Amino acid sequence: MSSPPLNDARSAALYAEALKLLPGGVNSPVRAMRAIGRDPLFIASGEGAEIVDVDGNRYVDYVCSWGPLIHGHAHPQIVAAVSAAAALGTSFGAPTAGEVELAREVVDRFPSVEMVRMTSSGTEASMSALRLARAATGRETIVKFAGAYHGHVDGLLAEAGSGLATQGIPASPGVPAAATAATVIVPWNDADALRAAVAAQADGLAAIVAEPYPANMGLVPPAPGFLHLLREQADASGALLIFDEVISGFRVARGGAQGREAVAPDLTIMGKVIGGGVPAAAYGGSRALMERIAPAGDVYQAGTLSGNPLAVAAGLATLRLLDDGAYARLEATTRRLADGLRDGAAAAGRSVHVVDVPGLLTVFFRADPVRDYADAGAADRAAHAAWCRALLARGVYAPPSQFEAWFPSLAHDDATIERTLEAAVAAFEEIA
Repeated sequence: MSSPPLNDARSAALYAEALKLLPGGVNSPVRAMRAIGRDPLFIASGEGAEIVDVDGNRYVDYVCSWGPLIHGHAHPQIVAAVSAAAALGTSFGAPTAGEVELAREVVDRFPSVEMVRMTSSGTEASMSALRLARAATGRETIVKFAGAYHGHVDGLLAEAGSGLATQGIPASPGVPAAATAATVIVPWNDADALRAAVAAQADGLAAIVAEPYPANMGLVPPAPGFLHLLREQADASGALLIFDEVISGFRVARGGAQGREAVAPDLTIMGKVIGGGVPAAAYGGSRALMERIAPAGDVYQAGTLSGNPLAVAAGLATLRLLDDGAYARLEATTRRLADGLRDGAAAAGRSVHVVDVPGLLTVFFRADPVRDYADAGAADRAAHAAWCRALLARGVYAPPSQFEAWFPSLAHDDATIERTLEAAVAAFEEIA
């Protein structure tokens, strides 16, 4: 059965106009939907687990603004908190009580974090954490992992050359070779390559930076013991361990991936959920490290809208709704969705590998497990694209890239999951 036709005339007209005004017609590349072979849909509104496009089509949403909306769209308490904050003024460029409250909430959830500095984006937080690590160690080299994304920081916008552990080469025009010269890229989950990279840097390694649950090559969790190995190697070399929990922080557990895996980094990068759908991010660590940041110390970092009252209000409201019961429900929802997708693919005769942790999952179009970026890249992207188009036609808005994770939310109830699985099975059968 082929996909039913999708009425997207107004989206098409808006996209044609946007192409004249915005590079590629969008303000962030993945929104263009080129990876799944279609033009983007323009969204008019969202409520709970659903979004509505400008043509009036309604979809179950598993993008959820790429992670911040853990409670779904337009949650009444979060909307009320933002509205109340806006009524008092949208920005002051001065301290507010809400910043202190949000910092206290973060510190209470992450045992490795004693102090927090807020920023407006995950990219800013990543850049600032690296600067702090280099200042604290007096070293320059950073080890990162192939397929990991830590924002569009020049030094981390690098790709691997040949070999197990290679010097980073610029992954985009405009990134100077010098900017990535101090970045060493290692395959994820490759213990031998990690040890070799760390040993090769001798006393020049400033930090190892990793997403503890990588979700920018699709979701590829760490092999057993791998995060502990990161901690061990950082300690042995005198480097800092930085966990990028922009995606996993506050989503996979109260204390993020580091809480679930019982591995404490030196610095943590946070974003997405911390802003509740309003632009916000942060980085944090021990008091000794964080007091190197100006004005307490000599490492400069600033931001006009850092700690913006609207973002702080949304973040506080979001976090205060995330109790143990909420995480239990999110885990159960994710597991039911993942199991249903596995069963649906099997029934349709389609080989897929579904990976999940609470609040995150990826459907890889390959039969074998995915351990690293190379494995993720070997998935059948054409089949994935066809499946995503078939899902859209049936009212399910999945991330339009094989290398992105799904974001189930607390608004996705049993009826929503059932509707999703019916659409997914039909889509699997269509492309089988």
